[in-house]
Amino acid sequence: MADDDAKKDDNKAGGKPDDRDRRPRWPILAAIVVLAIFIVVVLAIIFIPTSRVWTDDAYVQVHYASIAPRISGQISAIGVDDNDVVPAGRELVQLDDRDQLAAVHLAEAQLARDTAQLADRLANVDRQPSIIAQQDSQIAAIKARMIIATANQRRYATLAATGAGSQQDRQQADSQLAELQAELDGARAAAQAARHQLDVLKAQSEAARATLRADHAQLDQAQLNLSYTRIPAPVDGTIAQRSVQVGDYVGPGTTLMTVVPLDRIYIIANYREVALRHVLPGQHVRIHVDAYDIDLDGIVQGIPPSSGAVYSPIPPNNATGNFTKIVQRLPVKIEVSPGQPLARLLRAGFSVETTIETGLADVVGRQRGSDRDVTARP
Repeated sequence: MADDDAKKDDNKAGGKPDDRDRRPRWPILAAIVVLAIFIVVVLAIIFIPTSRVWTDDAYVQVHYASIAPRISGQISAIGVDDNDVVPAGRELVQLDDRDQLAAVHLAEAQLARDTAQLADRLANVDRQPSIIAQQDSQIAAIKARMIIATANQRRYATLAATGAGSQQDRQQADSQLAELQAELDGARAAAQAARHQLDVLKAQSEAARATLRADHAQLDQAQLNLSYTRIPAPVDGTIAQRSVQVGDYVGPGTTLMTVVPLDRIYIIANYREVALRHVLPGQHVRIHVDAYDIDLDGIVQGIPPSSGAVYSPIPPNNATGNFTKIVQRLPVKIEVSPGQPLARLLRAGFSVETTIETGLADVVGRQRGSDRDVTARP
C-alpha cells in the first residue's frame, strides 16, 4: 500500500493530469445554450407582437329563461322533467284554475248586468226629449186658456165697475186667471226640470259606459289570470333545475325550472387588457373545448365597456392612496359560428380555450379615423 501511494505521488509530481481535469465541458455549454434560447423565447413572447391572442380563462355561457308563475296557486300538472328538450309554446306547468274560472264567470255576470243598465240609461235619454216636448205642449195649452181667461177677467171687471155685472163674476174671473197663471208657472218649471233631467240622464249614461269599460277590463284581467294557470316554454331549449312537484303551492315569482336554449350559447373569454391591443369585433376565433377535445369556430362580438372589477360587490377605490396597479381582465363575448354540428355538444359552464386571430389590426389607427367606437359591436 505504501508503494502504491508512492506511485500516485510520483505521477502527480511528474505532471500527469488528474481524471477530474479530463472531464468534458459540453454539458455546461449545452446548458448555457438552452438557457440562452429560453431567455430569447421569453423575451420574444413578451416584446414581439403576435397576431394570435390566447386565453384559457374562458367558459360557455347562455341566457336561460327562468320559469316562474305570475299568480299564486297549487300545481296540478307538470309536463316535463330535467333534460327534456321542449319547443317554444309547450305547456310546462299547470296550476289549479278553479278560482280563476270563478273570477271569469263573475266578471262576465257583472258585464252583462252593467250592459243592461247602460241600455236602460240610453233608453231614458232617448225618451226624455218626448217628455220635454209634452211639457212644452202643456205650456202652450195653458197659454191658450189664459187668453180667454184674461179676456173674461177684463170683461167682468168692466161690467162690475159699471154695475152691469156682479162682483162674484168678477172675482171668479180673477181667480180663474190666477189659477191658470200658477198652472203656467208649474208647467214652465216642469219643462225646465225635464231639460235638466236630460243632462242628468246623459251623465248617468256616461257613468254606465265607464262602469262597462271597467267591467271589460276586469273580465280581461280575469281571463289573463286564467291563462296564467298554464305556463308555456318561452323559447326552444332544454329543461334544467326542476324544483317543484305536483301538489306544491307556489307564489308569484317562484322559480319552478329553467329552459336553457342551447342553440344560443356564447363564450365569455376574460382577456388581459394588454392583450386586446389588436382585437376588433368580427375577428375569427378558434375555440378549443376541453371536455371533448374539439375545436370550433367563433366570432368576436365586441369589446365590453368595462372590466369585471367594476361590477364587483366591492369595487376597487384607488383614490385612497393605497394604489397597486393590477392588469385588469375584460370579458370578451364570442359568438359561436352557426352551421357547426359539434357545437351541439356545448353546455353552459364548460371551460374552453380561445384564440383570437387579430391579424395585428391597427385599432388605434382605425379609431383615429372614425367617429364611433370601433371596438363596440357594429
